[in-house]
Formats: sequence, structure tokens, C-alpha cells
Amino acid sequence: MKDFIVKLWEESGFQDQTEIQKQAMPVLLAGKDVIAESPTGTGKTLAYLLPVIEKVDPDKKNIQAVILAPSHELAMQIYHETQKWTKGSNINSAALIGGANIKKQVEVLKKLPQIVVGTTGRVLELIKLKKMKMHEVKTIVVDEFDVLIAQEHVGNLNNIVKTTLKDRQIALFSATLSKRTEDIASELMNEPQLIQVKRSTTQGPSNTDHLYAVCEHRDKVNVLMKLVRSGIEKALVFINDFEKIKEIESKLTFKDFKIGVISGNSNKIERKNVINDFRNGKLNLVVASDVAARGLDIEALSHVINFDMTRDVDSYTHRAGRTGRMGAKGTVISLVTKGEEALLKRIAKKLNVTAQEVELHHGKCIIKK
Repeated sequence: MKDFIVKLWEESGFQDQTEIQKQAMPVLLAGKDVIAESPTGTGKTLAYLLPVIEKVDPDKKNIQAVILAPSHELAMQIYHETQKWTKGSNINSAALIGGANIKKQVEVLKKLPQIVVGTTGRVLELIKLKKMKMHEVKTIVVDEFDVLIAQEHVGNLNNIVKTTLKDRQIALFSATLSKRTEDIASELMNEPQLIQVKRSTTQGPSNTDHLYAVCEHRDKVNVLMKLVRSGIEKALVFINDFEKIKEIESKLTFKDFKIGVISGNSNKIERKNVINDFRNGKLNLVVASDVAARGLDIEALSHVINFDMTRDVDSYTHRAGRTGRMGAKGTVISLVTKGEEALLKRIAKKLNVTAQEVELHHGKCIIKK
């Protein structure tokens, strides 16, 4: 690859590529369309980002690659990675997300970035306003494609793809793929190569422990507090029923827990502040829904706690993938009723992981014999 990419790779301290990087990079560099599935936290971003950067011609001052994400947070994370991996080059990038000042974004586009990272709605809006020219775009990457489909942004994606020339390359990356995902992808792509990497082949033995505590539903808040007091420094707490969110927030705040909340009702500034405070250690707990937390990459996130039991294998996979990223140690703890215990064990069996029951004794979380 380009000298500056090699230099940055060496400075990053990475010893080797992850499995998804080994499989996807050569195919992308060869210019082929790709549908890639790999668990969260296995290095998917660099698997597509480095080939994108490698193929950009810095002498051409036009948009050559567009990377799309389903959420503002994920788009900004990808943008920051793009800036990091183009350091020392003449390659410029821009972030185009909904909710931000569109006039400022138009000004950024006048600086002629070669790589654009954004959300589908805002990118399409700028294309329709004729402020974003797509005729030189050679590559379109969609991260978390299955989420984008679930959120019904596929119409925007179709319209964006139609604005590019026929010889463009499309790459779709996700932690999980459904039959619908593959069907929609095939309509957009030209003989795509399917790459599927399972958790067992990504980093050797799993570095994430899967634990659970059995309790009555009415006792979950108290069990959560005991868990955090047992030594949890930074945890992302998943909840399905946001009608209970105020109760959980008020009880934990009353007990002096540093807690933040991100939900579908949170505005952009509220979400940004909570995420920054969580990253900087001002908060040790953030309560979120599946959609609100999708795409979040929090360094040193020690624990994921399922306050409400996940509904299916894919959802559990995405939640669990927030911790234990890129070789780090992680722990997932599910708070389950007796009736939910069987569901958790079925999910664990499908994922080929062992879910161990824990008990709380004298302020410590102990695996039940």
C-alpha cells in the first residue's frame, strides 16, 4: 500500500491483520463488489477503509469514495478513522451528517474532498441540491448495512447508487446478514463476492465472558446497582422498555451513580455530550436501546449489561460486540428472570459460547458452582 499507510500501520502497533481484513482487502483492492459479514469488534472499518484510501488518487480533486452509515455517531467515528489513516497525505475527507449545518457542509464540499463519510439522508439531500457531484465516485461502502435496511433507508441508498456511473464498486459490511440483506444487496451489485467470518475464526479463543444473574423483574434495578458496585468501571446497559428509563435513571442518580441515557428521543447535542462524557470517564454507566447504541465504539468498555433480555441472536451479537473489541477483554452480563434463562441459553448455544450464572455475595460477583 501507499507509504503513508504502511507507516501509520507500523506506528499503530498492529501485529497482523484480522481475519476480515485478510479476506476483504485483496478483493476490494481488485475492484470487486463485496458483501462482508464479520462480528462486531473484528476490524471491519479498516478492512474497507484502507483499500478505499489506497485507491484514491490524491491528484484528482473530486469525490472518489463515499462511505455511508446508518447513524450520526457511526458516521463520525468512521470520519475520524479516515482522518487518522490519511495523515501525512494529500487526501482530504468530509463528514456529511443530518442535523448538522448544511451550509457549512456545502462549504466543506467546495474544498474538494476525495472521501465523503455520511448518513444517507444528508448525502442524498446534497446530491439533489447539486452540491455533491457523484460522477467521479468509484467506490461506495455501506457500514452496518443490515441496520440501514432495518431502518428503511434502503430507498435513499438506491437513489444514491443511481447517481454514480455503472463501473462503480460497492462494498457492504455488517456484523450480521439476513436473507433480505443479501437479496437487496444483489440488486445493487455486480456479481458480489460474499465473505463471511465467524467469531471463532476472528481472534482465536473468545476474549469475552458471557455471564448472567437470575432475578425477579422488579429486582433488576437493585441487582444492576450491586453489579456496578462489585467493580464495574464502564458499562453500556441495554434496555427494551424505555417507559422504565426515568425510574432507572432516578434510582441510580439518587444513589450517586454517574449515569447517562441515549434514546431515540435524545437530540444530537444530548447524544454527543453523553457519549463524550462516557468516553472521558465522567460517566460509568450509559443506558441505551439497540438502535441508539448501534455503531458506538467506546474504547476500554469493560462491560455490556443486558438489563432487558435481547430478543434474538443477532441483537445479542450486536450488543455483545460493544465490549471485547480488537483483542481486549470484555464481559457481557444479562439480568434474566427464571423464564428468560432458557432463552439466553438457546442464544448462547447458537453462538457457541458458554453462559455462566453468577451470584452477588458481599459486594463481589462470583460464578455459581
